[in-house]
Amino acid sequence: MRYGTIDFKYAADLSTREPDADGPVFMVNFMKYRESADYDGVKGAEGATPAGISGEQADDLYNPTEVLHKIGAEVMFFGNVVAQGAEGEWDRMGIVKYATRRSFIDMQNRRDFKEKHVHKEAGMLYTIVMGTTPAQTHVPIERANYVVFELTAASQSGAPDARTARLAVEGTIMGDGRRWQDLTMRWTDDVPKIPARDKGGDSIMVVAKISIDRMGKGLTS
Repeated sequence: MRYGTIDFKYAADLSTREPDADGPVFMVNFMKYRESADYDGVKGAEGATPAGISGEQADDLYNPTEVLHKIGAEVMFFGNVVAQGAEGEWDRMGIVKYATRRSFIDMQNRRDFKEKHVHKEAGMLYTIVMGTTPAQTHVPIERANYVVFELTAASQSGAPDARTARLAVEGTIMGDGRRWQDLTMRWTDDVPKIPARDKGGDSIMVVAKISIDRMGKGLTS
């Protein structure tokens, strides 16, 4: 895959889980787009190559919501990045809740998904896609305008509350080789000041303006 490296060990774990060891998983997506979509060399893109569009516009064409609905998955969060610790590292955030880990893997082989996926491959420069599960029991989340994402390779502390969710990273299905452990999400009405961080380091902090937010429902149902 040209926009990231697949962790085949984690992929095997997702695809071979026994039903009694499987269950819901939140797939968290950090996304960075090409300035211009590049369909050249993308398998299956013949006849689906709109000219002169940005990488972000190609991802809009990818939008697999219909496929997700068919397999019982749901978009929990979607938003544009408006502030971050490493300038220009990320453009968008997305989270999808799958009923099972196996359903995430099975989706990759669906024809209707592959037809859409050519647009993602054309538009994405690089991405991190992580499988996560709630670290603790959560309470309903209060509505807000923005969410601060803090992803770390080390353990984080603190309990969930009406403005905080904590997710444990069980694996990174697509990424750049970095290993992650904890993801904290904090809901806020205003954009906070984000301390500078090294691009490619062992922590990531971004603020996303909310377009879709069903995390409260997803974490408590």
